[in-house]
Amino acid sequence: MIIANKVIESFGLVATGVARAARAQPRGKISRSSFVTGRGRTDSIDPDFIGAFPRGMRELAYVEGKNLVIEWRFEPKLDALTRVAAELLRLNWT
Repeated sequence: MIIANKVIESFGLVATGVARAARAQPRGKISRSSFVTGRGRTDSIDPDFIGAFPRGMRELAYVEGKNLVIEWRFEPKLDALTRVAAELLRLNWT
């Protein structure tokens, strides 16, 4: 279970890497990222480790609701993660 959670948490790290690569995009463009975790959603992500993702994005000048859209996925059923990943891939992010 610990290994599966670490793999799942790495999705967030990948998304952060994508955002850094996108830093050269013109101002005014809306960037999109996704965050997938094998945990259920808490009432507030801020005090949780998950809140580090949007805080880190803000440090890179990406602010959710301003120039960033984050597709959040909280899926505690690990066997459903393939479906969640496929759903994210089908999104039209043009």
